[in-house]
This record gives sequence, C-alpha cells and structure tokens, in this order.
Amino acid sequence: MPLALWALTLSAFAIGTTEFVIVGLIPTIAGDLQVSLPSAGLLVSLYALGVAVGAPVLTALTGRWKRKKVLLALMGLFIAGNLLAWNSPGYETLIAARILTGLAHGVFFSIGSTIATGLVAKDKEASAIALMFTGLTVALVTGVPLGTWIGQHFGWRATFLVVSVLGIIALLGSAVLIPADLKQAAPAKLSAQLKVLTQPRLLLVYGITAVGYGGTFIAFTFLAPILQQVSGFQAGSVAGIMLVYGVSVTIGNIWGGKLADSMGPVRALNIIFAALALVLFVFTFTANSQIGALLTVFVWGAFAFGNVPGLQVYVVQLAKKYTPDAVDVASGLNIAAFNIGIAIGAWLGGHVVADMGLMDTPWIGGLIVIVALAMTRLSGFLDNRSTTQAAACHI
Repeated sequence: MPLALWALTLSAFAIGTTEFVIVGLIPTIAGDLQVSLPSAGLLVSLYALGVAVGAPVLTALTGRWKRKKVLLALMGLFIAGNLLAWNSPGYETLIAARILTGLAHGVFFSIGSTIATGLVAKDKEASAIALMFTGLTVALVTGVPLGTWIGQHFGWRATFLVVSVLGIIALLGSAVLIPADLKQAAPAKLSAQLKVLTQPRLLLVYGITAVGYGGTFIAFTFLAPILQQVSGFQAGSVAGIMLVYGVSVTIGNIWGGKLADSMGPVRALNIIFAALALVLFVFTFTANSQIGALLTVFVWGAFAFGNVPGLQVYVVQLAKKYTPDAVDVASGLNIAAFNIGIAIGAWLGGHVVADMGLMDTPWIGGLIVIVALAMTRLSGFLDNRSTTQAAACHI
C-alpha cells in the first residue's frame, strides 16, 4: 500500500478520535465550564449535525474541485476546529469549534474512499478503503481512551491540542504524498441527492439507521457520568472502560458484517436490534454494580456498532434497485442518517437527564431501538411482497 494511503488512515484516526472522545470528557467539560450535563451532551449532537450537513451539501458544492485540494482544505478546517476547541474560553466557542470540525468530518469520509481507490490498482481498491477505515476503528480502541485519559489528567483542552497535532501531521503527509492528478469522478449533483430522497424505500432505511443508531446514543452520550455517579467508578477508570468498549466495537463491527453476509442484512438487523434493546434494558439494572456495568458495556459495544455494516449493505442493495444511477449518493446519505441519529439521540438523552434522571436514558434508548426493530420488520415485509409480486408477473 502506498504511503499516501497511510496519511489518509492517520486523518481518519484523528477524526474518529475527536468525534467520540467527547463522550468520556463530558463530566470534566461540564464541571470546568460550569454547564449542566445535558448542555455538555449537546457537544455530541452539534458535532453530528455538522457531519450530517457537511457530508451531502459540502460534497456537492466541492464536487468540481481537485480531490487533493478538497482534502487539504478539510484537514485545515479540522485542525482549525480543534485548535479553537483547545483555546475555547467558554461553552459557546466550544460549540462553534465542534460544528466546524463536524463539517470537515462529513466531507472527509465522503471523498476519502474515492481518493483511496485512486491511489492503488483496481484489484486493491477494497483493501485500500478498508485500510483507511481502519483508522476510524483504531481510534475507538486507542485514540478515544487515550484522549479521555489525557483530558482527565491534563485538562480536556489538552486532548484537542493533541488531536490538532495529529491533524497537522496528517495534513503534511497528504500534502507531500498524495498526487495532485488523481482521477476524478463526475461530481454528485444535489438533484441526484433529491432523487434518492424521493424514494420511500430508501427513506425507510434512512429512518431505521437514524432511529436504530440514535437510540443507543441516548444513553452512550452520558456513559461517563453513569459510570462515575451510578456505578461508582473513579474518573480515572473511565478511560479504561472506553478501551473495553472500543475493543467490543471492533469485534461487533466484524461480526455484524459477517452476519449480514451470511443471512442477509434484514435478518441480521432484526437480531442485532433485538439484542441491542435487551442490553440497554439490562444496563438499567446492572449499572449499579461495577462488574455488572463493565460486562454490560462490553456486550453493548458489540451490538451498538454491529448494525453498521448491515445498514450500509442494505442501502446499497435498495439503491441498486430503485436509484441505480445514484448508488454512491444513497450510500453517502446513509452516513448522514447515522449522524442525524447521533445528534437527535444525544439531544433527547440530554432532555431525559434534565427532566427525569441519568438512569432513565438506557431503558428509553431501548424503547427507541425497538421502534427501529419494528421499522426493519416492515422493510423486510415490503421486500418480500415486492419479490412475490415480481415472481407473479413472470408466471
């Protein structure tokens, strides 16, 4: 694999770290800036909203730019956002920093796959994309717990400074190593995105993505305060638990992909959503025990991210059937749906904490995931009906 691809992988690592490290730092930030836990939770929502807006809109607006120029501009925006977070004098500035960084995140993963495939021979394209996304996975396993540890021992601002340094290294690597004459596909038009958004079957899957992925973030956003205030862990232990969660996510992502391949995405999603809802209900009771909380968090991570491969595969399958000329756009919009789910889940979780209590977030999250399960069953029913009707027409 060319060295330029490793620069993309490092960029993905830095971006993945800055997205999720905030979860482990919410109690620290809330205490330092003297804001409530729900207000600190908005830092998760607004970042995800920046990703959701940035992915489709900015990708379309920069469609005619050279890919390398877009990438360097994105990493510059990413670095600026993290430096602003490092220097934030207050809550409002930190919000602005998170939105800026989220915008960069959205476009990076929209164009990153295109750049990665342009760096290698055609028979290595899948491996190139997998390597780039490894940066995101490794961020969950190492970057997030390390960033949490840095924030708790040296102040949360130090975490964003370290991520900024990673971004600078990735920017310099990309500037030097990525060729300027990358092959460029025709730009995705907003009209193509609108065409996708008029397909009811795709809209249903986007809804499943947002609801199913967002349900877990009602509780996950406030995992650190739950572990400290309910389970009785010291603040310094949270980083280690985030490491456990990250390992579980990695296992779940691989397992979820294999499950979707072996039995089809709909059946796999039915199993994963049912298990995820059950885990969230169980966490309502096990959070009071340190051992119980630790075991539940480990299982939770596997199911929380195990739905990602199945949802992406399902969107591509339906897009090939209903919008064959806009499959890439449909896939990109599902990434936006993931982040809309995160934004709404974290926002709703904040309201639950403010109006009810911390330990009401898991069971309410479980109820939301059950809604996603019902939507998945509906989509599967529509698939079967469509297949039956098509078979009848051929008789």
